[in-house]
Amino acid sequence: MVVLVTGGNGQLGQALQSISGNYPEIDFVFCDSKSLDITNLNNIEQAFKQFKPNFCINAAAYTAVDKAESEPEKAALINVIGAKNIAEVCKEFSTILLHVSTDFVFDGSKTTPYTEEDLPNPTGVYGQTKLDGEKAIQETFDNYFIIRTSWVYSQFANNFMKTMLRLASERDSLSVVNDQIGTPTNAVDLAEVLISMILKTHNSQLEICNFGIYNYSNEGKCSWYDFAKKIFEVNNISINLQSIPTTSFPTPAKRPSYSVLDKSKIKRVFGVEVDVWEVALNNN
Repeated sequence: MVVLVTGGNGQLGQALQSISGNYPEIDFVFCDSKSLDITNLNNIEQAFKQFKPNFCINAAAYTAVDKAESEPEKAALINVIGAKNIAEVCKEFSTILLHVSTDFVFDGSKTTPYTEEDLPNPTGVYGQTKLDGEKAIQETFDNYFIIRTSWVYSQFANNFMKTMLRLASERDSLSVVNDQIGTPTNAVDLAEVLISMILKTHNSQLEICNFGIYNYSNEGKCSWYDFAKKIFEVNNISINLQSIPTTSFPTPAKRPSYSVLDKSKIKRVFGVEVDVWEVALNNN
């Protein structure tokens, strides 16, 4: 079985690489943006002709949430056109697509976890382009899994955890917002779930009706302040950490104030066991 991964050098791509050796039954092909540019349809077709993937994990994305506000065309090129291109080539080659999306498709107006049926309403360019990418896939073909996730972190690439650890090495005190609530997701846990979905689908343990949108993050909820506090605790770092409201830390993009995801569907359909975020952080 061949699994082609776009965005192979990004955070999720590196997380997948780190565990790929545990799955000898899968021939992984990791493509970075130089070897496979998802904005170039011909480029994707050439890669699919060469590797003939059974599955494609689209982990390539524009994820600079604030920067997207000032360069919406670039964000849309990758997150919308790129997603549509991947879907079209997957359809052409009868490849099953796993596309990674985000909690930022929601506006945060709820106070209970978001399900896959809740109506998206992005508050910024990044979330809007990710939602438009989802729609482009859905309009192209049926053999897809869209996995919405949140607050992804790991030892790889750029993420909140690594930023906190870097800032702690440079400063004596830090202020972090305490009124945006969500759930951190260990990128390696997400990678394991994606591979589990592939194996169960490949082994025909699922009916075709199980294609569609799924939520996945670790369990529980916290604020960015809570997350930072736990990161420093786990790493035995002593720092003066202050909690502040979002109004004290204005950013170009408006973030959802609440974006906890309901994982009931993915647990029911795929039998996924989900660690609470504190345990996942300790295991990182």
